[in-house]
Amino acid sequence: MDKVAVVGAGLIGRAWSMVFARAGLSVSLWDKMDGVAEGAMARIAGSLADLHAAGLVKETPEVILARITPAATLAECVAGAIHVQENGPERLSPKQELFAELDRLCPPEVVLASSTSGIPASEFTGNLPGRGRCLVAHPVNPPYLVPLVELVGAPWTDPAVVTRTRALMDRVGQVPVVAFKETTGFVLNRLQAALVAEAFRMVRDGVMSPADVDACVKDGLGLRWSFMGPFETIDLNAPGGVEDYVGRFGPLMGGITHEQTPYDYDAPTVEDVTAERRAALPLERIQDRSAWRDRRLMALVAHKRGQPG
Repeated sequence: MDKVAVVGAGLIGRAWSMVFARAGLSVSLWDKMDGVAEGAMARIAGSLADLHAAGLVKETPEVILARITPAATLAECVAGAIHVQENGPERLSPKQELFAELDRLCPPEVVLASSTSGIPASEFTGNLPGRGRCLVAHPVNPPYLVPLVELVGAPWTDPAVVTRTRALMDRVGQVPVVAFKETTGFVLNRLQAALVAEAFRMVRDGVMSPADVDACVKDGLGLRWSFMGPFETIDLNAPGGVEDYVGRFGPLMGGITHEQTPYDYDAPTVEDVTAERRAALPLERIQDRSAWRDRRLMALVAHKRGQPG
């Protein structure tokens, strides 16, 4: 049984552990904080039970959980692993230190991948002897339900490492996409940033309430975007496809983008949106609502699996 090392047992590390274990791989889970990896097992068991109840895993939660083992040390965690998935703090200095240690501990053929949300691999692997086997494998939260993984190498990442990582992600049921070069925030976050910034701008400028902006996505754009992307969407929105769409709507859509100047999240608008959200959902209910979100995602994933591509 191939072994994967998951470094960091927080939310993303726990999710990665489930991704690899449900695909039949052995998982070693380590966290630098004492007791965190061991404590993560109960939460993983609960999430696996939800997956099983939703029909998204055939094996029992107990069988899958048995493939995940907390490790006492980082060296124990990575010993014998074919792939390391790092989920450490989203800060440059700790990531540099951690990758230096991983590079020292792991044989040259082991891929070192980071789940970072926005730090390019070039910023924390440049001085490593084994920098060619390092890359970013950026998931979407939670990765055991949302399968996309962005693979982003540094300029010196060996293309074969990207190929191997893509094959592993395919093998464990994720949907890997490959960026040809590094960009600030990677691609998914850039797409999300454009939408979120415009949402805040519409509230700031008095155009629409936060709740109604949310409705524009969840009851509008999001319904299509749950099974097709922006290019396929516009391809189907005009009889002659993309070229026809641009001919019909290009001046309108392009004109809108000229109004979309950089947005820096001004404090008054953030306060207004926060106030409306807290009125709708007190902070003490966020965890319960997050669990509801995950159950809805499970239902959506189950539905999508039963549909033709």
